[in-house]
Amino acid sequence: MIRSNMFVLAVRNLVDSANYYESVLGFTIREVGDGGWRMFERDGCRMMVGHCPDSMPVRDLGDHSYFAYLIVDSADRYYAEIVERGAEVTKPVRSEPWGMREFGIRTIDGHRIMFGENLDG
Repeated sequence: MIRSNMFVLAVRNLVDSANYYESVLGFTIREVGDGGWRMFERDGCRMMVGHCPDSMPVRDLGDHSYFAYLIVDSADRYYAEIVERGAEVTKPVRSEPWGMREFGIRTIDGHRIMFGENLDG
């Protein structure tokens, strides 16, 4: 049985990434006892993020740069919040025929995240 999940991401600049996730996406950043790693947390989402300065730029991964689809209470409210703070939108918020109101962003590192609100309750 899978009890929970956590994302693991490699970033080229851990300080810049932590600042972005905190100031734009509203995450809390925690030290984990290893200078090359941080924990990014918001509500039920946790990400272990590692400093990998020599890794391939995430933008070079194209469609494989998507790593998460996060379910939110209100897509419109979170969209407005993070766009106001400077999030780069890859897909504007809209309702989809599969029952989700969703939008997409690209982080400062080039990772892409989809956010969705279940319209079926």
